[in-house]
Amino acid sequence: MAGPRRQTYAALLRGVNLGSRNKVSMADLGALVAALGYEDVRTYLQSGNVVFVATEPGATIVRRLEEALARELGVPASVIVRTRTELRRVVDANPFARRERDPKKLLVTFLADTPSRAAVRALDPTEHAPDEFAVVRREVYLHCPNGYGRTKLSNAYFERKLGVAGTNRNWRTVTALAELAGGGVGGRKGQARQSA
Repeated sequence: MAGPRRQTYAALLRGVNLGSRNKVSMADLGALVAALGYEDVRTYLQSGNVVFVATEPGATIVRRLEEALARELGVPASVIVRTRTELRRVVDANPFARRERDPKKLLVTFLADTPSRAAVRALDPTEHAPDEFAVVRREVYLHCPNGYGRTKLSNAYFERKLGVAGTNRNWRTVTALAELAGGGVGGRKGQARQSA
């Protein structure tokens, strides 16, 4: 009888290392994830991104990571996870990536749960033009022609409107995490820059 299926996950921490609040070093994060028994642990940048291999379902990983962050590091951070396959799908499904070549103008809000259809329908896609967004399952794709620093389509905006916790990542980070998780980008497999 086969054992539990090994799967590569990316965990995205919400609200860490923003100014002086909720400081988490990537070395501490990597050590914490490894101490939970997860394997092949790699961190990326300082905004709370970690890739690892696990046999547990995503909901169990979220609960264990959130408990360990609070208990071991004193950080009450929310955690959102995606599998390698889900990350690959996120990269492939971006409706703005083909016509916007500057990755600084593209972002993804990763949501903890799928928002209700009613909440998505209530959003006005023209309200903050020229900024655009598209909600696809548990992701919100953003195109901000004038940069994310000037848009009103913030993480807090979508959390409030959709009633679901979320965390933003810029497009470079999204594609790098897909590569780091082994999903490749544009058919290529490779290693993203890592911060241990």
